[in-house]
Amino acid sequence: MNNITSDKQKIWVLIGISIASFVGCIDFTIVNTALPAIQREFHSSIGELQWIINIFILALSAFMVIAGRIADVYGRRTILYIGMVVFGLSSLFAGLATNMLFLILCRLLQGISCTILYTATGAIVSNTFPVTQRGKAMGILFGVNALGLAVGPVLGGFIIGALSWRWVFFVNIPLVILSLAICIPNVAESKNSHDNNKIDIAGAVILVFALSSLVLAFTQANTYGWTSIITLGLFSFALLMLIAFYIVEGKLAEPIIKFDLFTNRKFITSIVATFSMAFFYCVAFFLMPLYLHDIRGDNDYLIGIMLLPVTGTIAVISPIIGRYVDRRGPRNPLLIGFVFFALSAILQANFSMSDSLLHVILAFICMGVGWACILGPSTVLALSSLPESSGALAMGASWTLHNIGGVIGLGVGLAVFYARSSKTHSFIMGYRSSMWLLAAVSILALLVVYRNFAKNSGTIKEL
Repeated sequence: MNNITSDKQKIWVLIGISIASFVGCIDFTIVNTALPAIQREFHSSIGELQWIINIFILALSAFMVIAGRIADVYGRRTILYIGMVVFGLSSLFAGLATNMLFLILCRLLQGISCTILYTATGAIVSNTFPVTQRGKAMGILFGVNALGLAVGPVLGGFIIGALSWRWVFFVNIPLVILSLAICIPNVAESKNSHDNNKIDIAGAVILVFALSSLVLAFTQANTYGWTSIITLGLFSFALLMLIAFYIVEGKLAEPIIKFDLFTNRKFITSIVATFSMAFFYCVAFFLMPLYLHDIRGDNDYLIGIMLLPVTGTIAVISPIIGRYVDRRGPRNPLLIGFVFFALSAILQANFSMSDSLLHVILAFICMGVGWACILGPSTVLALSSLPESSGALAMGASWTLHNIGGVIGLGVGLAVFYARSSKTHSFIMGYRSSMWLLAAVSILALLVVYRNFAKNSGTIKEL
């Protein structure tokens, strides 16, 4: 129950929580910008660079649902503060890293703590504001998140050019301190009043093993081979763990994930949308900075600026899309989003060694439009598919499958990249092939979303 009555205090809560959420979002895009600089300093392979992204996504995938559950039981404010401190310390040590292994371990801790930043923040804002103000408050929070995505590449480019890649991690520390300074005197503790105060330890452990094995299988398949004993063993172990998780959770009154969620067509549609979106942007956002550096020869400053058409478009369009969804529903934005994703992928699949600046910017803008059209509406669809009391559960499951989509996308997309670039010894040929894969995924998702909406025309608001 909301314990905050002062409007001024509510505003301070929103500011403090938004900064915490912002720092988690900015960390995602700013690190991608730093990949070429990290590669130069540590003489890393693309496979090693992939781990900087993959370990973060692995942590998000394995611990997202669990983090939300722990916050609900033990208090969202308490768990958020712990997550912020861990995130700040892991950012400090990541900036001090002297080798790739240590940097990757710090990214693991960043990912685990970010699961708290992503889940507890929304729950705290929802608890702070009454129903009549909640939608506007959540809209501001999502807008700040989009701004974090937008600022990341540009800020990263300038920081790396002026200082070094290490400062893309150090920049998190003052933001964490500022957020804590605002939140501590203003945020009230909140828990799920209907909770039985029990954590499903067995289910949590099984889920971590299952998702970690699945992520490792996809991320290491390009290193060990897709048909190697190690890869097949990881896939088999993940499958066994998922079966065990299904059996264990089916016997509990308060499971981590309620599997009847997946009989709800609206929820399935939101999952397809968020899964496909993550598949797309994790591949594209990994390869695009490398394309800008290796093919176009852009320096660190320019890489950040050149990614702004993607992230800046997200920040500008997201509030407009949000208002549209409130009035007309998520159907059309989702369909338009995948059309623009496909268009962006096709444009990038036709990149050459000497593309015009207009061609590159247009392709990146199309990606930003698609991302903005899918990000918010898919979240709204997931939440609207279930009663408000199950909102956190729906979000946890949705975010988990979103992250898995990113892992699978990065694994499969880079497999296509390696296959083509190794045969032709050409980065651009591998890049093009990966983009054609993304175009196919976008078109397939478009067809699935359109079909599901058509079957639910009586229950899902649409034009």
